[in-house]
Amino acid sequence: MVGGLNLMEFIKFRDLGIIVFKPIIYKDQRGFFVETCRESYLNEYKIPPLIQQNHSRSIRGVLRGLHYQLNPLQGKLVRCSNGKIFDVAVDVRISSPTFGKSFYRYLDDVSHEQIWIPPGFAHGFYVISEYADVCYQSSDYYNPKSEQGILWDDPDLGINWPLELNHEITISKKDSNNKFLKDKKKDELPQ
Repeated sequence: MVGGLNLMEFIKFRDLGIIVFKPIIYKDQRGFFVETCRESYLNEYKIPPLIQQNHSRSIRGVLRGLHYQLNPLQGKLVRCSNGKIFDVAVDVRISSPTFGKSFYRYLDDVSHEQIWIPPGFAHGFYVISEYADVCYQSSDYYNPKSEQGILWDDPDLGINWPLELNHEITISKKDSNNKFLKDKKKDELPQ
């Protein structure tokens, strides 16, 4: 509670370290107010400082991911500021007891939920609305030389992507050339 206002609820998925931030939305005749980030929340849940902010816009049927980088590892606080996406995180930390385990959730501009994805996870999303703006803050800087990926449709991950039968999926050439998790070499995964 801040200044008499309850601004956020949290759901922690302890086994993975993933946290869903559920903001309280205040609406009136002018529109709405929602708080998207507060340092005290980050500190309470031991989330490192978020030092880079990114924003992407994608059209319906775009699938981005599953991406991660090795050096430096990046944690991400992800939200969909406009539209609706199916957001996915996969634990790719080779020494983790939850290695290969997936987490997914719908994010949209109605609930304004956000997901904290810890460092060492691959991340991706699929756009369900006509277009979607995805905003995320990272715990470290993007390093294109260190970027890695897992094939989005890896059967071992058990991700039930909500693909639309009547709509073509759009994926980058780079993402379509990713490997299955089981085919990654040890030095291609976070330790």
